[in-house]
Amino acid sequence: MSWKGTLRSIQAAQNRAERDARRRQRELEGQQKQLEKMQGLERATYEVQVYENHLDVLLSIHKECGNPWDWESIHDSEPPVKPSKSNSLELAAQAELDIYKPGVMDKLLKRADSRRERLVLAIEEAQQADEEKYQKALEDHKQEFLEWGKTTELAGKILADEPEAHLEAIQEVDPFSEINQLGSSINFQFKGDLIEATLHVNGEEVIPSESKTLLKSGKLSVKKMTKSNFYELYQDYVCAAILRVARELFALLPIEMVLVTAIGPLLNTQTGHMEEQPILSVAMPRKTLENINFDMIDPSDSMVNFVHRMNFIKTKAFTKDERISREELQ
Repeated sequence: MSWKGTLRSIQAAQNRAERDARRRQRELEGQQKQLEKMQGLERATYEVQVYENHLDVLLSIHKECGNPWDWESIHDSEPPVKPSKSNSLELAAQAELDIYKPGVMDKLLKRADSRRERLVLAIEEAQQADEEKYQKALEDHKQEFLEWGKTTELAGKILADEPEAHLEAIQEVDPFSEINQLGSSINFQFKGDLIEATLHVNGEEVIPSESKTLLKSGKLSVKKMTKSNFYELYQDYVCAAILRVARELFALLPIEMVLVTAIGPLLNTQTGHMEEQPILSVAMPRKTLENINFDMIDPSDSMVNFVHRMNFIKTKAFTKDERISREELQ
């Protein structure tokens, strides 16, 4: 398969993989413009749907993942074919001239010569159009060839397990854009064959503090969420984000182990200030992750499948923990 064909097949599969929660989110965003016109039951129903969808997007983030990248196919792909010059427009214009025969009106109005001159001029214009089309194709090919060279070179470095190439692939493909949209950010360290990812998760404000339900009467019920429910949702969100990071890394890169640590704001009782501290650290082998049914798991419960550190209390959420180190895994 050609270089562009390989990339197109990967991108098409990624577009098809979008989960229902994200599609539903866009639908609800489209309805937001009509919110002021909504009344009574319709407005209450909409607000409950938005609330439920927001939670669904947060807690199902682990269910979606980009399609695996076949770096060997990309590395071995053929370069884009240099375009050949075509004179199709000129031939079409010439054919018009060849078949032209003055009609009765052309002869009576003495316009046969002028019509023939226009057809000759059309041939010259077609020649110019063919040349412009060819030059544009050459420019496009030049750009495609540069991109092909860059991508196949990157593929070679990735297959050679060069850490800098891993980081470049992450930056180019940007598989974590959705997590960034939810307010988290990620950075990476590469140590030999191990990737360490640090996920800076949102604070607890990412989870709604109130729950919304629709009463039988059609009215909207808004209640403060209990601490235990609130923190369980937050725990699931953090664990789901951790799973998503690992899945995206395995889909993008030919690696066998990732170490993901979630960093979140916690109160430092020594200083009295909120500080970014480790709240969950997980070592994830590829083989273990591939055996998980992501549509059916509880993200928090799934952590037992991995070596992990997580101190969680239902009424207090996460407490500070230590990162798992590379040395410990060895």
